[in-house]
Amino acid sequence: MRRLYHTIFWIATFVILTLTFGRSYGGLAQSFYFVAFLFPVIVGTSYLVTSFLVPRFLLKRVYFKFVLYFIYTLVFSVYLEMLVMTLSLVLFANFQYNELNPKTTDIVFLTVVLYFFVFLNTIIFLIQEHFRGEEKQRELEREKEKLTKGYLVVRSERKNSNVRYDSIEYVESLGNYVRIITSSGEPILTKEKISTLKEKLPDSFLRIHRSIIVNRDKIQSFNRELIAVNEMELPLSRKYKEEVIDRLAKGD
Repeated sequence: MRRLYHTIFWIATFVILTLTFGRSYGGLAQSFYFVAFLFPVIVGTSYLVTSFLVPRFLLKRVYFKFVLYFIYTLVFSVYLEMLVMTLSLVLFANFQYNELNPKTTDIVFLTVVLYFFVFLNTIIFLIQEHFRGEEKQRELEREKEKLTKGYLVVRSERKNSNVRYDSIEYVESLGNYVRIITSSGEPILTKEKISTLKEKLPDSFLRIHRSIIVNRDKIQSFNRELIAVNEMELPLSRKYKEEVIDRLAKGD
């Protein structure tokens, strides 16, 4: 979703800039090439601000360093704009300064244009971070609620059964049924989807395969192919391998 947003945002930015400079050039051809030269400066500056300065300094309230490094960024971006102007002078005006589009030689105008899109992208980034923070908080609250409850409620044999989290070894999907293997009794069969059960289970349960969820606390050993739970070797699929190995290695 984020990639789609970035793609749409930057395509729209390129089109808007091409049309804006095209009016002054009297045509879109030279405008297109000029924007193609300027565009990497805009994109690079934007990502430097949103991916480095904002999360590392602004969001952590280290305002002095944020302002200091932002000034450095501003100076460097203006220098790059001057290089774009020089390149335009060579390619479009044959070293005749007065033949250049007035807007492309106005460094103040170019800087305003550049930072308009930088600030717009930053504002959108901050809004996204706000909503991601709220979603993360809700997820933490849901996780806390699951741990407080301490058991999984499943529909089995026409009745609701409470299965304690610490008794579950792993959950396995078997066609139309899901089998819950516990250390305290017979397996429990339910028609609930394994994806539904994963949402009900706390974060300590890892999905290692499209059809298998394991209790991390019950894992005896693991490698990049298999997870051993109570002497049962369960396959670790390629889709979940990196995340599972990383979490197990870190003890998360």
